Amino acid sequence: MTDSAHVRARDAGDRKDISFPPLPERLAVSVYDNHTHLEIADGDVALDYREHLDRASSVGVRGVVQVGTDVATSIWSAETAAVEPRMLAAVAIHPNEAPVLHGSGTLDDALATIAELATRPRVRAIGETGLDFFRTGEDGRAAQYAAFEAHIEMAKENNLALQIHDRDAHAEVIATLKRVGAPERTVFHCFSGDRELAEICTENGWHMSFAGTATFKNAANLRDALAVAPRSLLLIETDAPYLTPMPYRGRPNAPYLIPHTLRSIAATLGTDPSMLAAQISSNTEYVYGHWDDEPVVSPPNPYEDVHV
Repeated sequence: MTDSAHVRARDAGDRKDISFPPLPERLAVSVYDNHTHLEIADGDVALDYREHLDRASSVGVRGVVQVGTDVATSIWSAETAAVEPRMLAAVAIHPNEAPVLHGSGTLDDALATIAELATRPRVRAIGETGLDFFRTGEDGRAAQYAAFEAHIEMAKENNLALQIHDRDAHAEVIATLKRVGAPERTVFHCFSGDRELAEICTENGWHMSFAGTATFKNAANLRDALAVAPRSLLLIETDAPYLTPMPYRGRPNAPYLIPHTLRSIAATLGTDPSMLAAQISSNTEYVYGHWDDEPVVSPPNPYEDVHV
């Protein structure tokens, strides 16, 4: 298991059922999963990324943004997206990784690798990056800030979207974006704020990406945010294999489960799921571009260099 996977992994022993849920009913209008981690093996069987994408295609999820969290997973994401037409890539050092790399004296080298990956044509975002004050104490925050600001500059230099990881650090993330200057296309991945944060995102034109947490009964803050968020700034994601939507919370997540989250959000908004899917699909293509570039070579072994 990579360091980033270890940092973010849940305790599998807490799960009563670790099998993948059944396929949901296919969406009439397709969407994209704009944040997933297909390099992380989860569930009762390890699925190849192609199987994940085949399942997703079968229910109306036409493509994914595969997100790196360290050097190894960012390289895998970029190289796999280069050969897989249903995948685009995001590359970054996760904010919880930054203090670890800083402590070992390798943060600058890691950021240099991310900067090189950012120039590749099917890398369409820098992320996930940001601030996480839930897992990192005061002694690691300087490294998080330094990495976050470096990633922001990479996104602007390469005209890429920025995918933000924001946990227990809303005010500090906003202050950093305003001080440094946010990229033109900025996404709050796994939006975890409330009405106030949604209004701030709206004022600044920042996109809000909702995950399976939007289906949870205790997610009143997310429903309040959805009530004020413009439809033009909405995105949808899994953050798979985490944050599985209801009614399968606790089981492993995958891109093919996006329809549950999409239909739940549509119900919250009192709108037709197909209309919402069309809007989100358009938003996603605005943020990341199109998925239909030709792959460059034959697909690699998906797990050759990433051990999870």
